[in-house]
Amino acid sequence: MDLHLKSLFGRFQEQFGSGPGLGPGSGTCLMKVDGIEPNFIKSLYKASAALYRTEPWKRLRPGHYFGVRVGKDSGWTDKKQPFLCVQFIGGDGGDVGFYMFRSESDAKKMTGPRETIHFPNVELLRVTYEVESLMFPSNRKMIKTLSLEASGTDRFPVIDVTRCMPGGDLRFRNPSFEELRFVYAFMKAISMVHPLLKQLDKEGGPKYSTMAYFEPFIETVDVQWPPEITKRGYDLVAVTISHPPGQAYEEKGSMSAGSTPTKYRESPGEGNFNETKVYSHAGLRQCAMCDKEVHGEHSLCCGQCRAVIYCNSFCQKQHWNDTHKSMCGLYKAMMEREEELAIQIFTFPCSADQPCKWLESLSIHQKGMWRRKCSCYSHCPFGLLPVKGGLQELWGGLNEFEYPHDFPFNSHYISSPFHLSGWSEYYNLRSLSLSSPVADILSHPLTVYHILTTLNISSKNLVLKGKEVIVHCLGPEGELDWMPAFAEVGHLLNGLGNVQIVMVGPEVPTNLSGTTSGIGSRVRVNFVRGVYQVEASYLPTPHVVIALNSDLERYSSWGGALDLIKLMVVPAFFTEQSEVSCVNAKQVLRNAGLHITQPVTPNPFRSPVKNLTPSSNLPSYSNGFVFGVNT
Repeated sequence: MDLHLKSLFGRFQEQFGSGPGLGPGSGTCLMKVDGIEPNFIKSLYKASAALYRTEPWKRLRPGHYFGVRVGKDSGWTDKKQPFLCVQFIGGDGGDVGFYMFRSESDAKKMTGPRETIHFPNVELLRVTYEVESLMFPSNRKMIKTLSLEASGTDRFPVIDVTRCMPGGDLRFRNPSFEELRFVYAFMKAISMVHPLLKQLDKEGGPKYSTMAYFEPFIETVDVQWPPEITKRGYDLVAVTISHPPGQAYEEKGSMSAGSTPTKYRESPGEGNFNETKVYSHAGLRQCAMCDKEVHGEHSLCCGQCRAVIYCNSFCQKQHWNDTHKSMCGLYKAMMEREEELAIQIFTFPCSADQPCKWLESLSIHQKGMWRRKCSCYSHCPFGLLPVKGGLQELWGGLNEFEYPHDFPFNSHYISSPFHLSGWSEYYNLRSLSLSSPVADILSHPLTVYHILTTLNISSKNLVLKGKEVIVHCLGPEGELDWMPAFAEVGHLLNGLGNVQIVMVGPEVPTNLSGTTSGIGSRVRVNFVRGVYQVEASYLPTPHVVIALNSDLERYSSWGGALDLIKLMVVPAFFTEQSEVSCVNAKQVLRNAGLHITQPVTPNPFRSPVKNLTPSSNLPSYSNGFVFGVNT
């Protein structure tokens, strides 16, 4: 009878078991790993749950191989990475998880069309998500004793190392503490970067394949070790994820807009550059070398990158020798992504070389909230623009199909407040004409919305539970006059949760400081004049800190605020207008002891209107790029 049941169970397992994987958990238990602390097990389960929430299995299949490098080779035993290749399993059926291989060759040996192949003498580390009721008693006891975080509603990770024997059977062992450190760093990094994969059109892959194909990808992020690892002498580590494995940083036009190059293009030899006349932008420009103003038709730009403006060839040569020689390759890579960054769905002109003329072309110059979009009202303090008329007048007299009305979305049109992918979907939901320029102002509230409901997991969960999210918004300027636009945050929440925004900065006018404004039923804004590090102790503790168009590199006053953000360990997100500003901002953050945990990516709710900086042609958009720390 026992043999009969064993055979029956074996056939059942074969037919209905774990799909393309290697079967259920082996009975290994992390409590038996030498040198491991309970707190690190908790950190592993927390990182695993965070990865599970990002749902990589929706797009990824076993045939998608990822290269991974965690820190330097010298930091690992035998001075080599424990694992070099990772695949996600379960996306096409069966138990979900991921496998880590010693090499890409091992991964390919074990990946069959439908099943995982038991290839002799290949060893891999498995992380599989299993239902608690089906786990071994030792693991159930560990979960209960340590109150470990679940992945989803009822699943927990099981981690083991598996070796395929020549006879086809499997042998299991507990992972080492070092291998678990590697797994932790990978889970933290892949959770951040796999959503950045850009899917190719069907033409990009095999003609009859149903598997999605992605553009070549590489991204490096800083992962903060948990406290129980930090006390052993570790602090943070750089993790590089690539697809396919072995993908190197390249400076090509095909490079993803989400990747900020970390290696500069080789510069041309001394004096080997061209003088290029610039006729594309009228109006005044400014020489990057001497700061002299020069009319656009008389200016020059670097012939290699076409990004930097000069008044004459002497300044160009001097600037090349002083600084530009080392930066030219980086600027060229950024310029090559100009078309990729442009949002081309709109029918209004999306270039504001001369703001007043741009506003005049749309018949909104010196009207309503648009008065903050040029210098004509610069004499009026932020937050104190005279207000006349109703909502239509605040939007500059646009017609009724060109601005959002102050009423909530009908639930018939929006099933969830967390699925806005960009401007096209928003305009469709609001039934706005694509000739409407309101995205230029709405970029601020919708970027806040995007951070709260997409990028920051903790605030998203609070909203889902119907609770209040407290946001500290640092350094507000134009936002102080765009409060009516922030009503959209409340409407987009669609009946879930509330948001309290504390706007704190030196530009908040004295007579606004200390006041509270209710914007709809779900958004409340407090105004506080002063510098953040001084005022923060008097403010409600934030769930997230946001700084829009932060210009981290320009203001020394950021130092105290960044020190406080580091001390509070609160998630903080920043936007910058251009990629070069992001490069500099990342250095400012690292100098402050903060490390990028949300990599630099183009903001889907960036303004579609390209700004022209006086001495540069680099693509620049309000809230163009977003990145974060402590996430």
